[in-house]
Amino acid sequence: MNFTASQSFDFSSLFKMMPIPRLIINVEKDKPACVIQANDMAVRYFNIKYTDMINQPIKNFMDTENARHFDQAFRVCLSRKRTVSIQALPTIPGELKVYGFWVSPVTAENGDVLYLDVLGQLDVSDQSILQRERDDAISLLASIFEVSEVGIIVTDENRDVVRVNDSFIRTYGWRRDEIVGGDFINLISEDEKERARINHKKFISVGVRSTGEGKILRKDGGVANVLFTSATLRLSQNRRFLVTTVMDITLRKQMEQSLRLAKEQADAANRSKSTFLANMSHELRTPLNAIIGFSELMMKETFGPIGHDKYSEYLGDVHVSAGHLLGIINEVLDMSKIEAGRLDLSEEEFDMHEIIVSVCRMMSSRIFANNIELRFDEQSAHIIVKADYRLIRQVLINLITNAIKFSHNGGVIAVGLALDDGGGCLISVKDQGIGIKHDKIKQAMEPFGQVSDSADTRSINEQGTGLGLPLAKAMVEMHDGTFGIESEFGAGTTVLFALPASRVLPYPS
Repeated sequence: MNFTASQSFDFSSLFKMMPIPRLIINVEKDKPACVIQANDMAVRYFNIKYTDMINQPIKNFMDTENARHFDQAFRVCLSRKRTVSIQALPTIPGELKVYGFWVSPVTAENGDVLYLDVLGQLDVSDQSILQRERDDAISLLASIFEVSEVGIIVTDENRDVVRVNDSFIRTYGWRRDEIVGGDFINLISEDEKERARINHKKFISVGVRSTGEGKILRKDGGVANVLFTSATLRLSQNRRFLVTTVMDITLRKQMEQSLRLAKEQADAANRSKSTFLANMSHELRTPLNAIIGFSELMMKETFGPIGHDKYSEYLGDVHVSAGHLLGIINEVLDMSKIEAGRLDLSEEEFDMHEIIVSVCRMMSSRIFANNIELRFDEQSAHIIVKADYRLIRQVLINLITNAIKFSHNGGVIAVGLALDDGGGCLISVKDQGIGIKHDKIKQAMEPFGQVSDSADTRSINEQGTGLGLPLAKAMVEMHDGTFGIESEFGAGTTVLFALPASRVLPYPS
C-alpha cells in the first residue's frame, strides 16, 4: 500500500492492530522494567486487561516458569544488544497460540538500550527461530566442551578420535594433531589395551554408560591413573560416538599407596613389638622368679641368721621391688599376647560368687594396710558361668587393685554381682576415690594410658604400667562381654563388666 506525502497514517493504530502479539518494555538502569505499550493481540495472548498490563513488569501476568524464560531472553538481549528469540514457550492461559517471540533492542544514538520490542511469531513455517536456537545450543555445548577442566575425548565406532578438548591436551601433553584421527588405543597403557578394546566396542554398540579407573599414557612416557566416565552419543543416520570424560587421579592413587604402605609398616612394627615384648617378658620372668624366691629364703633366714638388721630391710625392698616388676611383666605379657591374638580361652564352669569372695579375701591385707573397707554382699545370688577362670579372676584383681590405689584413707569399695535385664552376669566395682575427669575416661581405657595427676607421688608398689583397665577390658571382650566406666572427678569411679547370657548356666538345684 502506497501513501502520498499529503496523506497521513496513524502508526499507533498499526501497532495496536498488528496480527501478532507485541509489547514495548522500557529499560531502566540496564534492566527491563515495565510494559509501556501492548497491542490487542498481546492482550488476547496473555488473557489479561490492557489496564492491568501497562506499567507492570511482565512477570506480574504470567507463571514463574514463563517469567524465567522471558527474563533470561531480556538479559541476553541487553548484554548482546541484538535480537534474541524465545522458542516454544509453555502454554499461557489464553486462546491464542504463539510459537515464539523475538526480543529486539531499541537503542539511543550512544548505543544505550532504551526499550525492548517483544514481538510474537505465529508462522510455524518460519524456521529461523529454530535455526537460531540450534546455533545457540551448539555454541553453548562447544563452549562447555572447551572450557571444561575435565579432559573430554570423543571417539567413533572405529575407535578413531574425532575430537578432544584443551584440558586433555594440557593434562597429558599430546598435541591435538597427534591424537585426532588416530586410534584411541594408542593412548592406553599396554597392560590395559585389550580391556579397553573390548569395553569400547561394548559401550558404543549397546549404549552402556560406564565409570571406572584406567591408565593413560602421557606424552613424556609417564603413565597417569584416571577416573573415566563413558556415554554413547547417537546422531542422525545411526552414527554413534563415545564421549569419555577423563579425570587425573594419579596423585590420589599415590597417596592411597603411601597410606597403604604406611599402614602395613605400622602393622608390621606393632607385630614386632608384641613379639618382642612377649619374648622379653619370658626372658625377664625367669631371673625375677629366682630373685623373689631367694630373697624370701633369706628373709625367713632358712639357712641361718643374716646378721645386720639393715640387710633384712634391704631384702624386703628387693623382694617388694622384684614382685612389683614381675607383676608389670605379667601384665605386659598378657597384653602382648592379646594384641598378637595368641591368648586363648581355657573355659570351665565356676561360681562367680565364689571367685569374688576369693579375690576379696586375697586383697584383705592391702585393704587393711590402707584403712579401706571392701564390701561384698555374701548373700548375693550364686551365678554359674562358663569362662576362663584365670582371666576373670585377673579382671577382678585388676579392678579392685585400681580401686584401692585411688581410694582415700578410710574409703569404701563395693563389689556387686547380679543378673542384668538380658540374663547376663553383671559385676560392678565402685569406689569413693579421686575419680576420673570425663575427658580422660577414654585415655584410661587405652594401653599405658595413666590419667592420675598424682601418679608420681604414689609408692613404687602402687605405680603400674597403665595396663590394668585395658587388660581387664580386653579379657572381658574376649568372652564377648561388655566393659564400661562411670566416673565423677573427686567423687569416685564405678567399673562395670558383664558376661553375656550365653555364658550363664542354670544353678544346680
